[in-house]
This record gives sequence, C-alpha cells and structure tokens, in this order.
Amino acid sequence: MVQSLIFDMDGTLFQTDKILELSLEDTFNHLRSLNKWDGETPIEQYREIMGVPLPKVWETLLPDHSTEVREQTDAYFLARLVENIKSGKGELYPDVEEVFRYLKEKNYSIHIASNGLTEYLTAIVSYYRLDRWVTETFSIQQIRSLNKGDLVQAIIDKYDVKNAAVVGDRLSDIKAAKYNGLIAVGCNFDFAREDELAHADVVINDLIELKTMFPKKRVLGFNGNY
Repeated sequence: MVQSLIFDMDGTLFQTDKILELSLEDTFNHLRSLNKWDGETPIEQYREIMGVPLPKVWETLLPDHSTEVREQTDAYFLARLVENIKSGKGELYPDVEEVFRYLKEKNYSIHIASNGLTEYLTAIVSYYRLDRWVTETFSIQQIRSLNKGDLVQAIIDKYDVKNAAVVGDRLSDIKAAKYNGLIAVGCNFDFAREDELAHADVVINDLIELKTMFPKKRVLGFNGNY
C-alpha cells in the first residue's frame, strides 16, 4: 500500500513555461549586452532538456563558453526566475492544491524531489504556501551525484518510506522511481515526451486523477506506524 507520494516540481506541479521564456529571454538579453551571445534565444533547445539540473543546461546551451560564464549565467537566470515567481508571474498546474489537500486528508505524506535549485524551489513553495501539505522539498543541490534516483533515495532514507509513488513528467522521474523500486506515475503535461512516458507504470493527463488512484484513507495504527 502506497504511503507517500514524491512529486517533481517543474512541469508537474509548477507551470514553468509561464516564466521560462521570460526568464530565459532576460538572461540571453543580458548575455547579448555583454557581447557573449549574438543568436536567437534557444528556448526550443531548452524545452528539449527541461528537467535536467541547471549546470547541465548551460553545458548544453552554452557549449563554447567558459565555466565562469556558465556559472554567471546560471546565477543571473536563477535570479530572474525567483523574481518572476515572487511577482506572481508563475502558476501551479490546475488542481494542485485540491489534490494536495485530499492526499493530506487521506494521511499520505507528500514530498517534492526536484532538479531545481534550493532558492528557486523555496520561492515556489513560499509563494504558493505548499508547505501546508508538503513534508519537505528536496533539491538536487543536496546530493553530489546530481542523480534524481539518489535524491529520491535520500527522501526514503530520511523518512523511512516503505511504499511510495513518484509523480513526474520526465524520464528522470520515472527512472528515479524504478531505481528505488517505487511506482512511476508519468504526467502527460507540457514538457512530457511520449517515448519517455512509455516507461511509466501509469500515465495521467491531469493531477486530479490521483484522487481516483489513491481513494482509500491510510489509518494510523496503535503502535504509531501506518
């Protein structure tokens, strides 16, 4: 019986595309002002790799730039993302709050495991008050390997999770579930790819479907265990 649900953030809970293009355009305009970029903003290329850790993003988008420039770009992009979140320009996917409220009422524990950086995730959690339902949000910054499977493992170890489902839109989420012997719930949302979702145990088109998947209330036993 599933005890916990571990959610991805970008493309699963948070509609990153609402602030993605704006923040990426700001960033590449900044690079242009420094004479370090003279082409179009590579938004489509970024969408193809959406969900990977940011250091890998800049290795892909700025392959001919130095590590120093990539790090500076990373910092600038993060600052723009956070500012846009705090300005209310982002948006959660429909039914996130309803589903979280439902799962909490049914005594499921909720965690977030994301390739996003801590400051970015904190801005989202704070602005939308997700900590009303989420036990803890884990960032890829918390582990050395930058492997999402290891990040999910960290949640399992810390909270002694026995049975869980990982809910996410990309192959990294599905692999993280399989790596830890968990159920992989694929989200057929904005950044999802059919070939990646084919590896999930089940695919949903809306988060509200989780209410049907997990209809029973978990009961706390006399010994304090579920």
